[in-house]
Amino acid sequence: MGSFDELPPPEVQLRDPSQEPDGAPVPRPQHRWFRLAAALVVAALAVGGIGGYTVTRNLESGTSTVSASSASVVTTPPTGSGATSAMKQLTLSEIEAAVDPALVDITATLGGSGTAAGTGMVISSTGEVLTNNHVITGATSIMVQIGGTGAKYAAQVVGYDTTDDVAVLQIAHVSGLATIATASASTVSANDAVVAIGNALGKAGTPTAANGVVAALAQTITASDQYGASAETLNGLIEFTADVQPGDSGGSLVNAYGQVVGMTTAASSGIRSMSTSSTTTAYAIPIDRALAIARQIGAGSESATVHIGEHGLLGIQVDATIGAGVAVVAVQSGSAAARAGIGAGDIITAVNGTNIDSGTALSTALASTHVGDKIAVSWQDGNGAAHTASTTLTTGAA
Repeated sequence: MGSFDELPPPEVQLRDPSQEPDGAPVPRPQHRWFRLAAALVVAALAVGGIGGYTVTRNLESGTSTVSASSASVVTTPPTGSGATSAMKQLTLSEIEAAVDPALVDITATLGGSGTAAGTGMVISSTGEVLTNNHVITGATSIMVQIGGTGAKYAAQVVGYDTTDDVAVLQIAHVSGLATIATASASTVSANDAVVAIGNALGKAGTPTAANGVVAALAQTITASDQYGASAETLNGLIEFTADVQPGDSGGSLVNAYGQVVGMTTAASSGIRSMSTSSTTTAYAIPIDRALAIARQIGAGSESATVHIGEHGLLGIQVDATIGAGVAVVAVQSGSAAARAGIGAGDIITAVNGTNIDSGTALSTALASTHVGDKIAVSWQDGNGAAHTASTTLTTGAA
């Protein structure tokens, strides 16, 4: 059954390229990839399309396709209300002062049975917030706190992209907010100094900053959760080393001029606990790509990967490692699954006539659905009897 208290795996030792023969490729080792959302309360029931989200993901592969010399070193002028007036490198305290007011702490309630935390970046003065899709997947309600201080506000999901792990929220009843200053990720080079800022460990309050260094560009990572569900590939990522932590998902990766160049989304082994520290290999989505998706969402332009509106929820927690297919381990009371008659111990076999033989297949089948959509779900009960019923997906966030 899904849980959030799995211990981090041991560190993976990277091979030293200097020890390889000239011209020999250096294979990328397999790492455990951690989603950087933080569980504040262990969720007894996750209620996303396939059971919400889990924090731990597995890194299956990675590629490095851009050398340090191939990236542009030209820095673009800052944009946004947090921009500096002169192009000068800032101290850490100056970077924090510029960025913190445009960050929000995100707390997502998972079906009333647990909460998870992440970070968001304000991209409009009227309260649009950019974050990772996995931060808010499975949420039945979302609250944010701007700059880690003051009042907390309700937020709704405007839309999301499951393929690129991007989501946009709208904070209710706000105006005149500070927004992030940005620079194109094309200005980033390997060995550049960067700062990752976010809601580290989900503790809320003033955002936490971690100094780091860009390791590589144009990285590709393929991931699935620890139960084999929701496999996805993210391309073109910025790889960097910094002391990032659970809760930093959706947070800002900032250059030396106080400009956001990426959105922190994942990390390999070495995530620190509450009491120990570790430098971690982490990954950020280039801000250009994230903002392009945000603009598409804001325009209400749906596509094969971009979905407008809140997540539709089936209301089950699943384990893809139990037998063949996808085993249901818990069902939320009153959910779409409960109304269909699905119970714990049942095996999901099809959605809308599409065969479901893995957690990834279930995730894919539900990815293009919306709140209020009717879907046909087929399953096998504990006695081996087959069932099919139509049910309506519920609201994912309010």
